[in-house]
Amino acid sequence: MPKLGMEPIRRAALMQATIDEIGAVGNLDVTVSAIAKRAGMSSALAHHYFGGKEQIFLAAMRHVLRAYGAEVRAALRCAKAPRARVEAVIRAGFSSTNFQTDVIAAWLNFYVLAQTSEDANRLLRIYQRRLHSNLVHDLRPLIGDRAENAAARIAGLIDGSYLRQGLARGRAVPADATEQVLALLAMELKDITQ
Repeated sequence: MPKLGMEPIRRAALMQATIDEIGAVGNLDVTVSAIAKRAGMSSALAHHYFGGKEQIFLAAMRHVLRAYGAEVRAALRCAKAPRARVEAVIRAGFSSTNFQTDVIAAWLNFYVLAQTSEDANRLLRIYQRRLHSNLVHDLRPLIGDRAENAAARIAGLIDGSYLRQGLARGRAVPADATEQVLALLAMELKDITQ
């Protein structure tokens, strides 16, 4: 008899184990068996809940994106002025929850998977549109028609910071990445007075 209420707990454990395992290995050459073992359960149970490795990985990335989204929303609630709101979005992307070695490794592999998986590509496009929309919303009152292009450059540097850190395979330093993106924001806003 299955234990009632265990499915959400086991799913969460498998998603976290997926991120941890990818972080340990550095790529998607992980097995469902290794993920399940890290989560303390059988590979049959992992297959039962998710179907296969790609589905487990996509569920893990949805979990990462939900955590990121929650941090962005919380940061935006505390920021009132447009510039403060843009800075809040940038800082949320490099929080200790989001910009950590295992999560960065998952992102790096997510970008790669999105090249061949329609489901991963769709999820990546949703993330990119939301980030762009959040940035444009608060850049527009500051720089008007330049907001779209400035948002694209800022989003590109955020994603590039993840890629660079993932390829470096070193300890993630959120403050350094945050400062780089905030410096770009300052350049984008240099013609306005605050």
